[in-house]
Amino acid sequence: MYIFAGMKNSQARITSIVQFFDRLPEEERIIVDVLRQIVLENLPPGFKERLSFNVPSFYGKGGICIIWPAAIPRGGVKQGVLLGFWQGNKLNDEDDYLTHGTNKRIFYKIYKTPEEIDEKAIVKLLKEAIRIDRLRR
Repeated sequence: MYIFAGMKNSQARITSIVQFFDRLPEEERIIVDVLRQIVLENLPPGFKERLSFNVPSFYGKGGICIIWPAAIPRGGVKQGVLLGFWQGNKLNDEDDYLTHGTNKRIFYKIYKTPEEIDEKAIVKLLKEAIRIDRLRR
């Protein structure tokens, strides 16, 4: 017999941003909050945020970026918070800011402290990602 009463199920579907933030340790919560604000402040009208894979994802015609903290399973993030760009392989990342991991399309940056966040670099990449998204059919 299996008893799950009182156990917090980390695999359960997250249905609101409040529920999402409740699952995060304080350090990750701060990093996510800063990244989320940067993205939201720079998205044009008509672009949306929604929870996909239990994490905040941002969309225009297609995916723009995703914020995945280590506390949320199945993201492959061991520590910190990942900011990933869905079309990272198409971005003109002239500052070589993003990491090109094993995924051919999604390029990312992992932040372990809020101080590592470079708003200027993120905004530059977001603008490029939005430009690429607008070229989609």
